[in-house]
Amino acid sequence: MFERLSQSINEHISLTEEEFNFCKTLFLPKKLRKRQFLLQEGDVCKYVSFVEKGMLRTYTIHEKGNEHILSFAMEGWWTADLYSFFTGEPSLYHIEALENCELLLLTKSSWNILLEKIPAFERYFRIIIQNNLIAMQRRLLGSMSETAQEKYTKLVATFPGCIQRVPQHMIASYLGISRETLSRIRSQIAARR
Repeated sequence: MFERLSQSINEHISLTEEEFNFCKTLFLPKKLRKRQFLLQEGDVCKYVSFVEKGMLRTYTIHEKGNEHILSFAMEGWWTADLYSFFTGEPSLYHIEALENCELLLLTKSSWNILLEKIPAFERYFRIIIQNNLIAMQRRLLGSMSETAQEKYTKLVATFPGCIQRVPQHMIASYLGISRETLSRIRSQIAARR
């Protein structure tokens, strides 16, 4: 159950076997079924979650009922509402399983113990969070300056497996375009092949 977490950690820091075994004791394994929520708007985010298997989405619902997907999290990725997690304020987001998932959850107290007992995790989480910040900034800039086709092409190039695993209306929501626009773009790309 800890294979992907071990791989993610080893990409950024080095741990002894003893440190990794201690680390594993702090995580809570959790399985979610497809369409089950890890977090709902208005609840406090009690965990940062590592995805061992499956895929989740983080989204909010506009007052008119439209969904706005902020992110997807697949194997090897972390997901949470960090603002809610660190402040204890209610979340603005839903985090829902798009597939059956196997997760490793870390509470705030376990997070703090991990950072205290194994200082290398400060570096690990700094790298994870800074990479996430960079990706969010680039996505924000792209949403303001790229065409719908450029956004879609970039998504396909960056996360090719995502396209087959996520329903098209969710891809459109993530890109901030209509379903019809996404359908037209996909048709144009298919016609060029």
